[in-house]
Amino acid sequence: MLTWPHAQSDWAPILHAVEPVFTAIAAAIARHEMVLIACHDESVRTQVASQLRAAGVPDARVRLHVAPANDTWARDHGPITVLCQSEPTLLDFEFNGWGGKYACELDNLITRQLHAQGAFGDAPLESVQLILEGGSIEVDGQGTLLTTTRCLLSPTRNPGRTRAQIETQLAALLGITRFLWLDNGYLAGDDTDSHIDTLARLCDSDTIAYVACDDPADEHYAELQAMETELQAFRTASGQPYRLVALPWPHARFDDDGARLPATYANFLIINDAVLVPTYDDPADIAALARIRSCFPGREVIGIDCLPLIYQHGSLHCVTMQIPAGVL
Repeated sequence: MLTWPHAQSDWAPILHAVEPVFTAIAAAIARHEMVLIACHDESVRTQVASQLRAAGVPDARVRLHVAPANDTWARDHGPITVLCQSEPTLLDFEFNGWGGKYACELDNLITRQLHAQGAFGDAPLESVQLILEGGSIEVDGQGTLLTTTRCLLSPTRNPGRTRAQIETQLAALLGITRFLWLDNGYLAGDDTDSHIDTLARLCDSDTIAYVACDDPADEHYAELQAMETELQAFRTASGQPYRLVALPWPHARFDDDGARLPATYANFLIINDAVLVPTYDDPADIAALARIRSCFPGREVIGIDCLPLIYQHGSLHCVTMQIPAGVL
Protein backbone atom coordinates (compact mmCIF):
# COMPACT_ATOMS: atom_id res chain seq x y z
CA MET A 1 0.00 0.00 0.00
CA LEU A 2 1.12 3.53 -0.89
CA THR A 3 -0.50 6.91 -0.21
CA TRP A 4 0.44 9.20 -3.10
CA PRO A 5 1.89 12.69 -2.48
CA HIS A 6 -0.15 15.66 -3.72
CA ALA A 7 -0.02 19.43 -4.10
CA GLN A 8 -2.04 20.11 -0.94
CA SER A 9 0.50 18.28 1.23
CA ASP A 10 3.88 19.27 2.63
CA TRP A 11 5.39 17.74 -0.52
CA ALA A 12 4.16 20.63 -2.68
CA PRO A 13 7.55 22.43 -3.03
CA ILE A 14 9.34 19.27 -4.22
CA LEU A 15 6.45 17.31 -5.73
CA HIS A 16 8.31 17.17 -9.05
CA ALA A 17 11.20 15.40 -7.32
CA VAL A 18 9.30 13.05 -5.04
CA GLU A 19 6.65 11.68 -7.45
CA PRO A 20 9.30 9.84 -9.51
CA VAL A 21 10.42 8.12 -6.30
CA PHE A 22 6.88 6.91 -5.63
CA THR A 23 6.62 5.79 -9.25
CA ALA A 24 9.87 3.83 -8.94
CA ILE A 25 8.70 2.18 -5.72
CA ALA A 26 5.31 1.28 -7.21
CA ALA A 27 6.92 -0.09 -10.38
CA ALA A 28 9.38 -2.24 -8.42
CA ILE A 29 6.60 -3.63 -6.21
CA ALA A 30 4.33 -4.29 -9.19
CA ARG A 31 6.93 -6.62 -10.68
CA HIS A 32 6.45 -8.88 -7.67
CA GLU A 33 2.94 -8.27 -6.31
CA MET A 34 -0.16 -6.07 -6.43
CA VAL A 35 0.06 -2.38 -5.49
CA LEU A 36 -2.77 -0.58 -3.67
CA ILE A 37 -2.57 3.23 -3.89
CA ALA A 38 -4.63 5.77 -1.97
CA CYS A 39 -5.08 8.95 -4.05
CA HIS A 40 -6.09 12.30 -2.57
CA ASP A 41 -8.83 12.95 -5.17
CA GLU A 42 -9.96 11.98 -8.67
CA SER A 43 -7.42 14.24 -10.37
CA VAL A 44 -4.58 12.61 -8.45
CA ARG A 45 -5.93 9.16 -9.32
CA THR A 46 -5.98 10.05 -13.03
CA GLN A 47 -2.48 11.46 -12.82
CA VAL A 48 -1.10 8.43 -10.96
CA ALA A 49 -2.63 6.05 -13.48
CA SER A 50 -0.96 7.96 -16.31
CA GLN A 51 2.44 8.07 -14.57
CA LEU A 52 2.41 4.35 -13.81
CA ARG A 53 1.43 3.44 -17.35
CA ALA A 54 4.27 5.60 -18.65
CA ALA A 55 6.61 3.67 -16.35
CA GLY A 56 5.42 0.38 -17.84
CA VAL A 57 3.34 -0.75 -14.88
CA PRO A 58 0.44 -2.95 -16.06
CA ASP A 59 -2.99 -1.70 -15.01
CA ALA A 60 -3.81 -5.18 -13.74
CA ARG A 61 -1.09 -4.87 -11.07
CA VAL A 62 -2.46 -1.66 -9.54
CA ARG A 63 -5.53 -0.80 -7.49
CA LEU A 64 -6.21 2.95 -7.28
CA HIS A 65 -8.68 4.31 -4.71
CA VAL A 66 -9.64 7.85 -3.71
CA ALA A 67 -9.02 8.63 -0.04
CA PRO A 68 -8.10 12.18 1.01
CA ALA A 69 -4.78 12.39 2.85
CA ASN A 70 -2.78 14.87 4.88
CA ASP A 71 0.47 13.14 4.01
CA THR A 72 2.02 10.00 2.56
CA TRP A 73 3.31 7.83 5.42
CA ALA A 74 1.27 4.66 4.83
CA ARG A 75 3.45 2.72 7.28
CA ASP A 76 1.87 4.71 10.08
CA HIS A 77 -1.73 5.21 8.94
CA GLY A 78 -2.21 1.96 7.02
CA PRO A 79 -3.69 -1.21 8.54
CA ILE A 80 -1.65 -3.76 10.44
CA THR A 81 -2.76 -7.22 9.37
CA VAL A 82 -2.79 -10.27 11.63
CA LEU A 83 -3.58 -13.84 10.65
CA CYS A 84 -5.95 -15.79 12.89
CA GLN A 85 -6.19 -19.45 11.86
CA SER A 86 -4.84 -18.35 8.45
CA GLU A 87 -7.62 -15.77 8.03
CA PRO A 88 -6.54 -12.09 7.79
CA THR A 89 -7.92 -9.38 10.06
CA LEU A 90 -7.04 -5.71 9.55
CA LEU A 91 -6.27 -3.73 12.70
CA ASP A 92 -6.88 0.01 12.41
CA PHE A 93 -4.93 1.65 15.23
CA GLU A 94 -5.41 5.34 16.04
CA PHE A 95 -2.93 7.73 14.39
CA ASN A 96 -2.28 11.12 16.01
CA GLY A 97 0.43 12.60 13.81
CA TRP A 98 3.39 11.17 15.77
CA GLY A 99 2.28 12.58 19.08
CA GLY A 100 0.44 15.63 17.79
CA LYS A 101 3.27 17.06 15.68
CA TYR A 102 1.33 17.28 12.40
CA ALA A 103 -2.21 17.39 11.06
CA CYS A 104 -3.55 13.87 10.69
CA GLU A 105 -7.36 13.93 10.67
CA LEU A 106 -7.54 12.74 7.04
CA ASP A 107 -4.77 10.17 7.42
CA ASN A 108 -6.52 8.65 10.43
CA LEU A 109 -9.56 7.89 8.24
CA ILE A 110 -7.75 6.39 5.22
CA THR A 111 -7.86 2.74 6.28
CA ARG A 112 -11.58 2.91 7.09
CA GLN A 113 -12.34 4.66 3.81
CA LEU A 114 -10.40 2.11 1.77
CA HIS A 115 -12.13 -0.73 3.62
CA ALA A 116 -15.55 0.80 2.93
CA GLN A 117 -14.66 0.93 -0.78
CA GLY A 118 -13.81 -2.77 -0.79
CA ALA A 119 -10.08 -2.21 -1.25
CA PHE A 120 -9.30 -5.00 1.22
CA GLY A 121 -11.76 -7.53 -0.14
CA ASP A 122 -13.72 -9.40 2.51
CA ALA A 123 -11.11 -9.04 5.25
CA PRO A 124 -12.72 -7.73 8.45
CA LEU A 125 -11.54 -4.43 9.93
CA GLU A 126 -11.16 -3.94 13.68
CA SER A 127 -10.73 -0.44 15.11
CA VAL A 128 -8.28 -0.37 18.03
CA GLN A 129 -8.34 2.33 20.70
CA LEU A 130 -4.56 2.54 20.95
CA ILE A 131 -2.25 4.98 19.21
CA LEU A 132 0.31 2.92 17.32
CA GLU A 133 2.28 3.51 14.12
CA GLY A 134 3.45 0.60 11.98
CA GLY A 135 6.96 2.05 11.86
CA SER A 136 7.25 1.78 15.63
CA ILE A 137 7.19 -2.03 15.78
CA GLU A 138 9.17 -4.88 14.22
CA VAL A 139 7.98 -8.48 14.47
CA ASP A 140 9.50 -11.77 13.34
CA GLY A 141 6.21 -13.59 12.77
CA GLN A 142 7.08 -16.01 15.56
CA GLY A 143 6.03 -14.03 18.60
CA THR A 144 8.89 -11.54 19.04
CA LEU A 145 8.38 -7.76 18.87
CA LEU A 146 11.24 -5.23 18.74
CA THR A 147 10.54 -1.58 19.58
CA THR A 148 11.84 1.56 21.30
CA THR A 149 10.83 2.99 24.65
CA ARG A 150 11.11 6.55 23.29
CA CYS A 151 8.23 5.97 20.89
CA LEU A 152 5.88 3.43 22.44
CA LEU A 153 6.14 4.95 25.91
CA SER A 154 5.98 8.54 24.67
CA PRO A 155 3.55 10.58 26.80
CA THR A 156 2.14 12.12 23.62
CA ARG A 157 0.97 8.73 22.31
CA ASN A 158 -0.90 6.87 25.05
CA PRO A 159 -0.63 8.92 28.27
CA GLY A 160 -1.37 6.95 31.40
CA ARG A 161 -0.65 3.56 29.84
CA THR A 162 2.25 1.73 31.40
CA ARG A 163 4.77 -0.43 29.60
CA ALA A 164 3.11 -3.51 31.09
CA GLN A 165 -0.33 -2.40 29.89
CA ILE A 166 0.93 -1.77 26.36
CA GLU A 167 2.66 -5.16 26.31
CA THR A 168 -0.54 -6.87 27.45
CA GLN A 169 -2.64 -5.17 24.77
CA LEU A 170 -0.16 -5.83 21.95
CA ALA A 171 0.29 -9.44 23.07
CA ALA A 172 -3.46 -9.97 22.74
CA LEU A 173 -3.84 -8.09 19.44
CA LEU A 174 -0.71 -9.26 17.62
CA GLY A 175 0.05 -12.63 19.19
CA ILE A 176 3.27 -11.38 20.76
CA THR A 177 5.02 -13.50 23.39
CA ARG A 178 8.39 -11.68 23.68
CA PHE A 179 9.16 -7.95 23.79
CA LEU A 180 12.60 -6.49 23.06
CA TRP A 181 12.84 -2.83 24.11
CA LEU A 182 15.62 -0.47 23.00
CA ASP A 183 16.29 2.50 25.27
CA ASN A 184 18.91 4.02 22.98
CA GLY A 185 18.98 5.05 19.32
CA TYR A 186 17.76 8.03 17.33
CA LEU A 187 18.29 9.84 14.04
CA ALA A 188 18.53 13.62 13.83
CA GLY A 189 15.65 14.95 11.75
CA ASP A 190 13.38 12.04 12.64
CA ASP A 191 9.93 13.27 13.76
CA THR A 192 8.74 9.90 15.04
CA ASP A 193 10.48 9.69 18.43
CA SER A 194 12.78 6.88 17.29
CA HIS A 195 10.71 4.56 15.13
CA ILE A 196 12.37 1.17 15.14
CA ASP A 197 12.17 0.90 11.33
CA THR A 198 14.82 3.63 11.03
CA LEU A 199 17.17 1.92 13.49
CA ALA A 200 16.99 -1.88 13.65
CA ARG A 201 15.10 -4.53 11.67
CA LEU A 202 14.31 -8.17 12.26
CA CYS A 203 15.35 -9.90 9.02
CA ASP A 204 14.39 -13.33 10.34
CA SER A 205 13.98 -14.85 13.79
CA ASP A 206 17.76 -14.90 14.32
CA THR A 207 19.05 -11.80 12.45
CA ILE A 208 18.87 -8.08 13.17
CA ALA A 209 20.21 -5.46 10.75
CA TYR A 210 20.88 -2.13 12.44
CA VAL A 211 22.37 1.29 11.79
CA ALA A 212 25.90 1.76 13.08
CA CYS A 213 27.82 5.03 13.29
CA ASP A 214 31.60 4.69 12.92
CA ASP A 215 32.42 8.41 13.23
CA PRO A 216 33.28 9.45 16.82
CA ALA A 217 32.80 13.09 15.83
CA ASP A 218 29.19 12.49 14.76
CA GLU A 219 26.40 13.49 17.16
CA HIS A 220 24.90 9.99 16.88
CA TYR A 221 28.04 8.08 17.81
CA ALA A 222 27.57 7.53 21.57
CA GLU A 223 23.84 6.86 21.27
CA LEU A 224 24.18 4.30 18.48
CA GLN A 225 27.10 2.62 20.26
CA ALA A 226 24.81 2.25 23.29
CA MET A 227 22.06 0.83 21.04
CA GLU A 228 24.53 -1.69 19.62
CA THR A 229 25.41 -2.81 23.15
CA GLU A 230 21.71 -3.35 23.87
CA LEU A 231 21.29 -5.40 20.69
CA GLN A 232 24.29 -7.56 21.66
CA ALA A 233 22.57 -8.37 24.96
CA PHE A 234 19.31 -9.50 23.31
CA ARG A 235 18.67 -13.22 22.88
CA THR A 236 16.56 -15.13 20.37
CA ALA A 237 13.61 -17.28 21.43
CA SER A 238 16.02 -20.22 21.66
CA GLY A 239 18.36 -18.28 23.95
CA GLN A 240 21.13 -17.55 21.46
CA PRO A 241 22.65 -14.14 20.62
CA TYR A 242 21.24 -12.55 17.50
CA ARG A 243 23.27 -12.44 14.33
CA LEU A 244 23.84 -8.68 14.11
CA VAL A 245 24.50 -7.04 10.74
CA ALA A 246 25.76 -3.46 10.95
CA LEU A 247 24.52 -1.20 8.18
CA PRO A 248 26.77 1.60 6.86
CA TRP A 249 26.53 5.21 7.95
CA PRO A 250 25.84 7.56 5.02
CA HIS A 251 27.25 11.06 4.80
CA ALA A 252 25.26 13.70 6.68
CA ARG A 253 22.57 15.38 4.59
CA PHE A 254 20.97 18.73 5.39
CA ASP A 255 17.94 20.66 4.20
CA ASP A 256 18.01 24.24 2.94
CA ASP A 257 17.79 25.53 6.51
CA GLY A 258 20.78 23.50 7.64
CA ALA A 259 18.77 20.91 9.57
CA ARG A 260 20.09 17.36 9.38
CA LEU A 261 17.99 14.80 7.52
CA PRO A 262 17.41 11.17 8.63
CA ALA A 263 19.07 9.03 5.95
CA THR A 264 18.97 5.37 7.01
CA TYR A 265 19.52 2.08 5.19
CA ALA A 266 17.45 0.26 7.82
CA ASN A 267 14.29 1.57 6.15
CA PHE A 268 14.10 -1.25 3.59
CA LEU A 269 10.91 -3.02 2.47
CA ILE A 270 10.51 -6.79 2.21
CA ILE A 271 8.21 -7.88 -0.64
CA ASN A 272 7.60 -11.16 -2.48
CA ASP A 273 11.00 -12.59 -3.53
CA ALA A 274 12.73 -9.21 -3.15
CA VAL A 275 13.85 -6.46 -0.80
CA LEU A 276 13.67 -2.79 -1.78
CA VAL A 277 16.46 -0.75 -0.21
CA PRO A 278 16.63 3.05 0.00
CA THR A 279 19.77 4.63 -1.46
CA TYR A 280 20.93 8.22 -1.13
CA ASP A 281 23.45 8.89 -3.91
CA ASP A 282 26.09 8.11 -1.29
CA PRO A 283 29.36 6.13 -1.41
CA ALA A 284 27.92 3.82 1.28
CA ASP A 285 25.02 2.73 -0.97
CA ILE A 286 26.93 -0.20 -2.46
CA ALA A 287 28.01 -1.58 0.92
CA ALA A 288 24.48 -1.18 2.28
CA LEU A 289 22.99 -3.18 -0.58
CA ALA A 290 25.61 -5.92 -0.07
CA ARG A 291 24.99 -6.21 3.66
CA ILE A 292 21.23 -6.33 3.27
CA ARG A 293 21.69 -8.92 0.52
CA SER A 294 23.57 -11.08 3.05
CA CYS A 295 20.50 -10.95 5.32
CA PHE A 296 18.09 -12.17 2.64
CA PRO A 297 19.63 -15.04 0.66
CA GLY A 298 17.43 -16.00 -2.27
CA ARG A 299 15.78 -12.59 -2.54
CA GLU A 300 16.57 -9.97 -5.16
CA VAL A 301 17.85 -6.78 -3.53
CA ILE A 302 16.79 -3.64 -5.42
CA GLY A 303 18.08 -0.15 -4.66
CA ILE A 304 15.64 2.76 -4.98
CA ASP A 305 16.94 6.35 -4.95
CA CYS A 306 15.10 7.79 -1.93
CA LEU A 307 17.09 10.97 -1.42
CA PRO A 308 14.00 13.19 -2.01
CA LEU A 309 12.02 11.30 0.66
CA ILE A 310 14.29 12.28 3.53
CA TYR A 311 13.48 15.95 2.92
CA GLN A 312 10.17 15.16 4.64
CA HIS A 313 11.98 13.08 7.28
CA GLY A 314 11.17 9.52 6.17
CA SER A 315 12.20 6.92 3.63
CA LEU A 316 11.10 3.82 1.71
CA HIS A 317 9.64 1.63 4.45
CA CYS A 318 7.87 4.67 5.92
CA VAL A 319 5.80 5.29 2.77
CA THR A 320 4.69 1.66 2.35
CA MET A 321 2.56 -0.87 4.24
CA GLN A 322 2.56 -4.53 3.32
CA ILE A 323 -0.79 -6.28 2.85
CA PRO A 324 -0.62 -10.09 3.13
CA ALA A 325 -1.88 -12.45 0.45
CA GLY A 326 -5.58 -13.13 0.68
CA VAL A 327 -6.60 -9.55 1.44
CA LEU A 328 -6.62 -7.56 -1.83
